[in-house]
Amino acid sequence: MEYVQGQIGRVFQVTLEEGEEVYPSLEGLATREGIRSAAVFCVGGMRRGKLVTGPRDPHGELEPIYREFDDAREVFGFGTLFWDEEQPRIHLHVGVGRGDETFVGCARGGGSVYLIQEVTIIELTGLDARRVEDPATGLKLLRLVGAVR
Repeated sequence: MEYVQGQIGRVFQVTLEEGEEVYPSLEGLATREGIRSAAVFCVGGMRRGKLVTGPRDPHGELEPIYREFDDAREVFGFGTLFWDEEQPRIHLHVGVGRGDETFVGCARGGGSVYLIQEVTIIELTGLDARRVEDPATGLKLLRLVGAVR
């Protein structure tokens, strides 16, 4: 385990509307507003999405299982926002449901809003954290600069 300590900065309340793409919208806001680190909460609807619901083999090569939908679902989620070497990157996990069917996953495959999605972004200041590509997985993982172990 490692950790860093920071403070809460600005708070943004965002409403995304029908058809808006979640990741580009929020990452664009982070760029415009200079948000370098944040916690992200969302609730509302997603019309379309592509979630990673786990690895095919938890002991082998990292091959994701994708679950797609295009039928409007309820959604809630939590994630983080940190920059890589070029731009902000969101890591968002969501629970989605429609009728009796529900599932949870990482929304890195993207998605668009159904009706409305309410998003709260809580900026984190006073810490140095960034997403760095991990050679073993190819994923941009969070690295804490100056962390305590």
